[in-house]
Amino acid sequence: MGRYMKRFTVVAVILLVAVGSVACSSKRKPLVPLALADPGVTSQAVTWTAQGTQAYQVKQFEEAKQYFEQALVAAPESGQAHYNYALALNALGEPAEARKHFLDAANLAPGDKTIWDSPVLAPYGDPGTNTRTKDRPYGTQRPTFGGMPRQR
Repeated sequence: MGRYMKRFTVVAVILLVAVGSVACSSKRKPLVPLALADPGVTSQAVTWTAQGTQAYQVKQFEEAKQYFEQALVAAPESGQAHYNYALALNALGEPAEARKHFLDAANLAPGDKTIWDSPVLAPYGDPGTNTRTKDRPYGTQRPTFGGMPRQR
């Protein structure tokens, strides 16, 4: 009977390790604003982003939204600026508008893992497979994520 107990113990330990690693890997990192990384971004946009980040970190989401909006106006082609603005909108309970900016962020910064881990994009998988949707022609098929036709 000792031999079976030893096998049972080994199997139990393996299962516990497997379940533990799955549970740990499913935890999301906290959502934090990103620094503007695009070349040509004005110093004023960087300053507004820093101020918005400070406000966001102390849960002053309305103030953060205002700073991030100013940064977005100054750097409309920055995926990080759209992402930061979306974070503030999401925190303020404006999911529809936040979703739009999360998607804009993904299109402007394809492959940025932090952006793809955002609440609206995480279910769609690997950012390495992302292509900008506005570069794709419209089809007659029912749209899927990003208005792209289904792959068969």
